[in-house]
Formats: sequence, C-alpha cells, structure tokens
Amino acid sequence: MSGDTIFALSSGGARAAVAVIRVSGPGAENALAQIGGRPPPAPRQAALRRFCAPATGEPIDRGLALWFPGPASATGEDMAEFHVHGGPAVIAALAEALAALPGLRPAEPGEFTRRAFEAGRLDLTEAEGIADLVAAETEAQRRQALGQMEGGLYRLYEGWRGRLMEATAHVEAAIDFSDQELGGDPMAGALPGLAALEAEIAAHLADSRRGERLREGFTIAIVGAPNAGKSSLLNRLAGREAAIVSTRAGTTRDVVEVRLDVAGWPVTLADTAGLRESRDEIESEGVRRALERAASADLSLVVFDGALWPEIDPQSAALLGEDALAVLNKADLLADAPPAAIAGHAARALSCLTGIGIDGLLERLADEITRRYPAGGAPALTRIRHRTAVVECREALARAVAGPADERLAEELRLAARALGRITGRVDVEAVLDLVFRDFCIGK
Repeated sequence: MSGDTIFALSSGGARAAVAVIRVSGPGAENALAQIGGRPPPAPRQAALRRFCAPATGEPIDRGLALWFPGPASATGEDMAEFHVHGGPAVIAALAEALAALPGLRPAEPGEFTRRAFEAGRLDLTEAEGIADLVAAETEAQRRQALGQMEGGLYRLYEGWRGRLMEATAHVEAAIDFSDQELGGDPMAGALPGLAALEAEIAAHLADSRRGERLREGFTIAIVGAPNAGKSSLLNRLAGREAAIVSTRAGTTRDVVEVRLDVAGWPVTLADTAGLRESRDEIESEGVRRALERAASADLSLVVFDGALWPEIDPQSAALLGEDALAVLNKADLLADAPPAAIAGHAARALSCLTGIGIDGLLERLADEITRRYPAGGAPALTRIRHRTAVVECREALARAVAGPADERLAEELRLAARALGRITGRVDVEAVLDLVFRDFCIGK
C-alpha cells in the first residue's frame, strides 16, 4: 500500500448544506490536528472544530471532525473526516489547506476503495458493488448493487472455490498416497460432487445476462415512417418535451435518447429518423442510423400512423418480429375499433395526443422486461470479467469430469478454482485492479 496520505471530497460535487472530505493514510492524524487546531477527538466520535489553514491561520469554516484510527477504518489505514458547509469556496479552501501539508495529495478515482481491498477490508466483487451502488439510477439497480456490496457474489464464488479445493485435496491424496492404506478411496469422495457443481455453474451462466443488462440498462428503439408520431411517443413516455414535434416529415434526423425507469429497470429510449427513401444526404444517414439502432436494441417499438389505417408502411412492417412491438398511434382518429394485430403481430393502439393507451404501453414494456429478466434467485453476474472467469472455471471443470482420474484431474480442478479466485481477488489480481477501479468516482 502506498505511503502517501490521500484526500478527496466524498459527498459529491453539487452545492449542498454539508460536504464531507475524507483523508486516509499515515498523515491523517496530523492533518486533523493541524487544520482543527487541537488533537483529534475520540475515535468515531464527532467533535465541533474551527478549521484554519495551517500556513496562515486563516479561518476556513467551522464544522465536525471525525477520527478513525486504523486498522478499524474503511480503508484499514488511519482516516479522518472533515464535515463542513458544502459551498464550493469552503471545499476549495479546505482542499488547498490539505494539499499544503507534507505528504498529502488528492486521491485518484477509486483509490479509497482500492486501499480497502488491499487491506483486506473487502473483496473485488464487493468493491464493484460499491461502484454500482453509487451509480445506481433505479430501485432494481440499487437492490442488485447492495446485494453484491454485502457479499452475495463473494459467498457464492468462494463457496464454489472451497468445494473445488476440497475435491483437489481428495484427488491429490489419492495420487500421493496411492500405495498406502487411507481408509477408503479419496478419489471416490471427490468425483460425485464435481458433476453437480458443473451443473450449478452452467445454470449460473444461463441467466440471459440479467445482471449485466440490469447494470447497463435496457434499450428500446422507436422506429417507423415519417409523421407516424415517434417523437410524440418519446415525449409522452418521457413525460417531457425531449424531441421536436412537427407536422413536417423528416424533422428527426439523428437519434434522440432519454432515460426512463420502467419497473425499476433503467431504460434508454431512442427516437429515430422516419423510414423512407430520400435524396437528402443527411436524412438518408438518419434512416441508416435508425435501422442500425433497431437492429442493436433489446426491443423496438414499431409505430404506425392510425390516420392512414388500414394502410400500413411496408418498410416499418418489415421490422416486426420477436424483438418488436407494433404500436398504432393516433387511435383517436380511427372510425372503428382499433385492430388487434398489424401484419400478423399483436398491436397496441394509443394516442399521443390524448394520452389514451400510454399507461398500458408502459405496463406492457415492464412485463416484457421482467419476462426476459426475472428477478430473484441466486446473485447474478454483473460484469463481463465475471462471466469470462466463470466460463473458464466451467470449462476446466468439464475437462476434469470428462477426463481420467489422474494428475490431470487435479490440475484442471486447480485451474477452475484459480479462475474463481480472480473474480474475488484471492489470486492473480494485479492485472485486473486498474480495470476494476478505473471507473470509480473521486473520493470513493
């Protein structure tokens, strides 16, 4: 662990009533004493202090000082906290005073949490859970991140790793002491559980990428012919005027995105250019992007113009499929009952003008997302590095189950256990530390 003492604003950059600046490292106690003008308060007890710049004695603010001597601290090191008023000038003055002290420097992104990991205060999956909790936008994201931060994935993977290590011990005992009486066949004690463990890991991988999708968000593209009401639908679903609406065809040239919370899931909703042939170079590029977005989205809302019904746009109809929902807009203009299907696909009728059918569409979207990614069950994979390592573990375990019961079996079991250990940080982690901590915010 570095001998530097680090500091950072840990309460976010927005103007607020209170700001928290954290200090961690061997110089934390001196920093609290120098700026607070007296020795630190009793551990884990807040004390009112007048904070001043040590070099000049210039008052900075009056606030609370807290002292957390290591190793009983978040980072495992000596830590101090300054709770001051959250104005930018106060924060800047306190940061300047800290930077002027010998041995202190501003923290890098994720450096506090990295030090906690290096001190054994948490594993890598828990550290990633902290980052996800800070970034969580929806209730479902918060629940998933909190479960990971509290060790859900760690317990699962370490449980599997423990079973692998126990099986390895049985196999190695059978090999190393094959000429001795061991009171039974150690190899027979190892093999039955390996197939069951492989099945558990396979089920864990076959989760439709639920955890990764929840963490990254669900994408929905709104596509259709010009003037079908795509931008109006975006605005209705977003609850604000996010896209320009006009009776003039071809208003939307690029992709317009908004973020929604649908049943606790983060959803990126994308309005796209109207689908039609055009000699306009910019509009043609917009159509190309619209088709590209529809192809890459988790779901497409294909919008048809109810004012033209029963005529439908063939280019839009061609986009209907398993990952698309047909939407008939301008239902208020229909003379008859709305159709149940368009081009053989179930359709939802609505009116962006009156709002009829919008709530029903949101419910349908929520049902579609939860159908694809049901909640509950074991902790889910949340990152590609987790999935890569678990796949590697399963492949090694499959080779062990299918291969001969000899030295190669023990080696495959060691490879499987090592792959799981890399997820939690138990083995071979130096190569992944920068990848794990690079997206943390400053002060965390």
